[in-house]
Amino acid sequence: MRQANGIQDGSLKPVGLGFLRFEFFDDGYTPDDLDNKRNSGLLFTDLEVAGKREIKNLVKRYEEKNQPVRCLINNSFVPWVCDVAEELQIPSAVLWVQSCACLTAYYYYQNQLAKFPTKTEPEIDVEVPFMPLVLKHNEIPSFLHPSCRYSIFADLILQQIKRLPKTSSVLIDTFEELERDIIDHMSQLCPEVIINPIGPLFMMAKTTSSDIKGDISDSANQCMEWLDSKDPSSIVYISFGTVVHVKREQIDEIAHGLLNSGLSFLWVVRPPTEGLSRAPHVLPREVEEQGMIVEWCPQERVLAHPAVACFLSHCGWNSTVEALSSGVPIVCLPQWGDQVTNALYLVDVFKTGVRLGRGEADEKIVSREVVAEKLLEAVVGEKAVELRENARRWKKEAEATVGHNGSSDRNFGEFVDKLVANIW
Repeated sequence: MRQANGIQDGSLKPVGLGFLRFEFFDDGYTPDDLDNKRNSGLLFTDLEVAGKREIKNLVKRYEEKNQPVRCLINNSFVPWVCDVAEELQIPSAVLWVQSCACLTAYYYYQNQLAKFPTKTEPEIDVEVPFMPLVLKHNEIPSFLHPSCRYSIFADLILQQIKRLPKTSSVLIDTFEELERDIIDHMSQLCPEVIINPIGPLFMMAKTTSSDIKGDISDSANQCMEWLDSKDPSSIVYISFGTVVHVKREQIDEIAHGLLNSGLSFLWVVRPPTEGLSRAPHVLPREVEEQGMIVEWCPQERVLAHPAVACFLSHCGWNSTVEALSSGVPIVCLPQWGDQVTNALYLVDVFKTGVRLGRGEADEKIVSREVVAEKLLEAVVGEKAVELRENARRWKKEAEATVGHNGSSDRNFGEFVDKLVANIW
């Protein structure tokens, strides 16, 4: 973020209706220390050691300037921040950027409130009260499945769940109208913690001078100009986020499925991550001629554009919420983590999704024929009309919830009021 925005330590930047002051600390790695940076276990361990020390120093510096820190807010991948807050006797809050359904699944797993798949019983279903569906073994957050390759992330998230009693509030990027029953249930499970739906966060008020971005790429205005030249509901938007790696074989099938469907598209194909040996993926020329391929685009603006008919997505929660709030159906190709659960909800609960795959654990490549079939299902015909109508309903709900006196607007206001009044 510092590189993307050219931020100096301690500088104020306008964001929303106020300002943010950004502070950074060194993780102890040199820029060319790529091997250690790719070792997630070592990286998170070293980050905890450095982070605990530096956050304590940061709080002390602000106290000396008569600017006491009122609250520490962290995401679930740095759960140790709660320990620092407890030691310093400062209130803490968790920013949960997955669904409340996934939060509840992790809570049930950590506290052994339901039976989950094990190495000896890998395919059992999971029943969680107030979830509208029974979760099959390949529909739970995949970090909780014994076959998952990313156990480090499960460990971090479960450490955060274990620390929930230490926190004052869980700020969730969701809204009451979207997940009301499970939000209420989670509030009953954790009465000592305020379960606070405050999303969709990306829709919160922005000032025209706000220029903070989390991505290191520059805005691609050419995407918007290209979309301006297209008919309404005619473009398939494709992006698999910043972390997910889709197999080369699957990318080829998607490319030929697009070709077979005859649909035009805007596809974000990110360059290989620095330090990795993957070569850039080259799509067939005839596919490239059918649409536009870019390394980055302003996703919020793209999803809000009338030319976009559907979104072929990995179903990360940010992308899921952005699509729902923009009234855009999703063709679901989840890979791992919460994505598989999000895809289930999009298809069977929110009724705005078409299922293309079930996650990398299935070890299946979706054929080009199925890709073409599902894309057309989401763009043309009666099913497409139904999906768009459902998506538009969620868009209206999202707009209302962040509007004046909407549920998320009220929840966030109450959180800020408590901080200002120092009444945690």
